[in-house]
Amino acid sequence: GRCMDCGIPFCHQGCPLGNLIPEWNDLIWRGEKSDAIDRLHATNNFPEFTGRLCPAPCETACVVAINSDAVTIKQVELRTIEEAFKDNRVVPLIPDRLSGKTVAVIGSGPAGLAAAQQLTRAGHTVAVYERADKIGGLLRYGIPEFKMEKSIVDRRIKQMEQEGTRFRTNVSIGKDISGSALRNKYDAVVIAIGATNWRDLAIPGREAKGIYQAMEYLPWGNKQALGELDSEPTINATGKDVVILGGGDTGADCLGTAIRQGAKSITQLEIMPRPTEERPSNQPWPTYPMIYRVSSAHEESGERLYAVSTQEFMKDSQGNLTGLKLVETKFVNGKFEQVVGSEKIIPADLVFL
Repeated sequence: GRCMDCGIPFCHQGCPLGNLIPEWNDLIWRGEKSDAIDRLHATNNFPEFTGRLCPAPCETACVVAINSDAVTIKQVELRTIEEAFKDNRVVPLIPDRLSGKTVAVIGSGPAGLAAAQQLTRAGHTVAVYERADKIGGLLRYGIPEFKMEKSIVDRRIKQMEQEGTRFRTNVSIGKDISGSALRNKYDAVVIAIGATNWRDLAIPGREAKGIYQAMEYLPWGNKQALGELDSEPTINATGKDVVILGGGDTGADCLGTAIRQGAKSITQLEIMPRPTEERPSNQPWPTYPMIYRVSSAHEESGERLYAVSTQEFMKDSQGNLTGLKLVETKFVNGKFEQVVGSEKIIPADLVFL
């Protein structure tokens, strides 16, 4: 019962959702599971998603984390919601009366789904528009199956359908229906679109064949994992030397997907130095520290290179990618500087940005 003895909790201040962590932890400790899931749902529509995917800044803000291991808040959250689903305590919340108002939600990612669920429960008639062939947005097409099964998404969508939310797939706003037509059809429109305009890398050789954005690759990997493809995916890492530019979670998702496709080798590059394993002094509690973290994908395979920058994509006479020219970097006075004489070339058939 450590949480119940906490004088001034900071965990909920570290949570972007403002989850009432001390309250539902107390209810769980008391065995009041129904009240606990209600308190969890009060600020978080989808704890089964965050319990699997969230980086848990609540734990780094935990008072115990000042000089010890934090309370395992994320694991408690996940177990609470999964037990609730298992015990049929997560039920559709159908409004008592309708408001007579209609709302269109553009985008079916986590933000769009949360908005749609709250609006439906408030009594409005809600339709969610999605340009892809299935509902879920980033949850379905950006998060690999090994990280979160799509059945988890489908389970929640089923509840939303039972509550009255309607879903429209394969509809691209601005093409299949204009924004003005949508605005005229509904009393209100919620725009919850994802950030699909990615950053690029303008260096020599960028036009080489075999260089893709992560979000061009991950949807194919998801469809392959779910058996939704009749042939090999358009972007396939099988038997290839794969290089991933970027050391964050998306890069780790690409790494895990490439492992499952049978890549010959996988190297993940990061321009920043390797983080320390302990909280740096310039990132004091309760801030979220930049420390060395190892995902499940990293535990499986792959090499991670730190403090390196890509100077050029190498290609053959047919324009096919053959490798990357790298240079070591150092961080001086807030700027990256190249280390003279540290250039090297690594092989690559496939690159993900």
